[in-house]
Amino acid sequence: MRLTDATWTDADAADVDAVLLPVGSTEQHGPHAPLGTDAIAAETVAERAADAYDDANAGSLLVAPTVSVGVSEEHRQFTGTLWVAPDTFRAYVRDTVASLAHHGWTDVVLVNGHGGNVPALGEVAATITRHDDAYAVPFTWFDAVGEHSADMGHAGPLETAFLRHTDPDLVREDRVDAARDGASERWGEWVSHANLAHDAAEFSENGVVGDPGDGSAERGAELLSLAVESLCDLVAAVVARENDRPPHK
Repeated sequence: MRLTDATWTDADAADVDAVLLPVGSTEQHGPHAPLGTDAIAAETVAERAADAYDDANAGSLLVAPTVSVGVSEEHRQFTGTLWVAPDTFRAYVRDTVASLAHHGWTDVVLVNGHGGNVPALGEVAATITRHDDAYAVPFTWFDAVGEHSADMGHAGPLETAFLRHTDPDLVREDRVDAARDGASERWGEWVSHANLAHDAAEFSENGVVGDPGDGSAERGAELLSLAVESLCDLVAAVVARENDRPPHK
């Protein structure tokens, strides 16, 4: 069930096992993919996982409204990118989970679509679990797609493939060649295992990392299937787990 589509009486009557909170960003994804790519992907994975879980279980999953602005200052040189500070982001996610828990929905999976959110999500999930009346676990979809994860760049083959499968009208196919020509091969500028670059514009002419031409719609279908299966497995583990904090030793 999508919370934004439900009435309060629908929500009150629902038998909710856990909540999926999609978290993405609004940031450049090259000349060919939309600024909302990360939010779109996170929301799509969450909604498809909720459908699959609901079909297989007595209870259901609630999909909360998507957090669509994240920790994205590394893309600030590209017009349209929006960002908040990590402290702001963590506070917003924590308050959102607290409001879910107020209604008795205390198991929450943070379904993430943006790499820049990962450190803050790990931190806030730990804070929520240790100090609040809820249990939170972060899940990043492109880390859960098997061997495909090795090809994750930025607006490259994986994200382009995903969109070609789920939202093909959003991919500007006439700009894919330009996206490839201005892309870098990898994220960052590495020396002695350290990244010298803080912003994407330092190493990518147009913000793309990887070859978007390698991302077919068929590959996107496989990516979505793998991510949904993995997320459903995670939710089942969260629901079954005893989440009381261990006592002091």
